[in-house]
Amino acid sequence: MKAFTYERARTPAEAAAAARVEGAKFIAGGTNLLDLMKLQIEAPAHLIDINGLGLDTIEETEEGGLRVGALVRNTDLAADQRVRRDYGVLSRALLAGASGQLRNKATTAGNLLQRTRCPYFYDTNQPCNKREPGSGCSALGGFSRQHAVVGGSDACIATHPSDMAVAMRALDVTVETVRPDGKTRSIPIADFHKLPGDTPHIETALERGELITAVILPKPVGGKQIYRKVRDRASYAFALVSVAAIVQPDGTGRVAVGGVAHKPWRIEAAEADLPKGAKSVAAALFADARPTEQNQFKLTLAERSIGAVLAEAKG
Repeated sequence: MKAFTYERARTPAEAAAAARVEGAKFIAGGTNLLDLMKLQIEAPAHLIDINGLGLDTIEETEEGGLRVGALVRNTDLAADQRVRRDYGVLSRALLAGASGQLRNKATTAGNLLQRTRCPYFYDTNQPCNKREPGSGCSALGGFSRQHAVVGGSDACIATHPSDMAVAMRALDVTVETVRPDGKTRSIPIADFHKLPGDTPHIETALERGELITAVILPKPVGGKQIYRKVRDRASYAFALVSVAAIVQPDGTGRVAVGGVAHKPWRIEAAEADLPKGAKSVAAALFADARPTEQNQFKLTLAERSIGAVLAEAKG
């Protein structure tokens, strides 16, 4: 463990201002950051504890949605009666992730910000552009079964590990933040996570020191809401493919896919094909796919998973 300094912030603006320092990191549940620190993948010079900021409530908005504080624990968010009733896809996605113990600690903001579980990212003996920009991508010529089939680049084919983020992409949530200068902004979830391009180490639209304060769930859209996760074992495993779907009685709806890209994968234009069936939707979603020989199966798996979700939605 490398030495670091530590402070407890009293307000969101104070926390953001303190994070202006290069090497500063926020810490709340720590379910991802602490592991990365132990492996020396992350070596923050300064930790800012944000657990005392009061961002742990779920409140109704004037527009009819919910404002979820950045520090709301995953367990509490999944169990909230309003979330279970109106945003079932989100509750189901949360319960499909990690273990009960981790969900008790993990926060809403931390879940959005968790780093990839690519084994080459975690192996400091292997080149990784996400860990060391410009060093190369070991996954491109290595074991790539769990990696991205779409949206990748010659610099990175890692996937985003969050289940919650896939459901939030289907719901079209908005991420609220505060910057180091005290100004606030709202970022649509569609713009929040970045594709790798030539800079896979830049994973989100956040600026240095910018702190997530809340996630806004829009007014409920109704419909049949389903989250389906396909993984190598029944629990405590990341998705090979996951599908978050909201299907209306007339067959229209929304679909976001996890486990296939550097970010939750949703192409709104593809959703026009929902009434036509999974094959048409998958063809539009993965029109630009560049799978490896080892993860080609994900395209078929995604199509069949979408088909299973649509069949379930129809009863």
